[in-house]
Amino acid sequence: DSDMPLMEESEKLRFGEESSPALAFEKDAFELTVEDVYDISYVIGRDLLKISSTGEEVSDLQFRIVRVLEMFETLVNKYNLSLEELKMERDNLKSELDRIQTAGPNQLVVDLTDPNRPRFTMQELKEVLQERNQLKAQLMVAQEELQLYKSGILPQAEPAMVEVDLETPAATEHSPATINDAKEEKTTIGKL
Repeated sequence: DSDMPLMEESEKLRFGEESSPALAFEKDAFELTVEDVYDISYVIGRDLLKISSTGEEVSDLQFRIVRVLEMFETLVNKYNLSLEELKMERDNLKSELDRIQTAGPNQLVVDLTDPNRPRFTMQELKEVLQERNQLKAQLMVAQEELQLYKSGILPQAEPAMVEVDLETPAATEHSPATINDAKEEKTTIGKL
């Protein structure tokens, strides 16, 4: 009779104390956390202590089990971290997809951090190109006049003021007579 209460007491201890750590054995492998691995280690370690008095072979087995549990812990930890990273990536992709879908079918989504993103409207680009072409035409005219001065065809006595019309590049090609007319105008203006 005295053995019976001791057995009931040990059963209570086993099921009462062990109920929390032992629950880790009932979980699905993909639901385990590092804490569950600690619980499993605790239960196995306690059970090994009960039989450790039998000899050295159990001690070797203990070290092997501890090593397996360490590897198990590393795998569970890595799996959980990978799962978290995948969840974060999924959430980022969902938010990106939502942002793109809410933009509408005829709208363009522009990444402001992209150095090659579009910055001008087509009209602004056309205006810049037209201005560039006009400046090129003016440069060509100025280079031709410079060559004429260098070759001696145009006199270099007094630098003539040449008016340049930005709107019509063809009108800027002056003949020597046009430059003389401009000189006379400047002289008349100077007298006034």
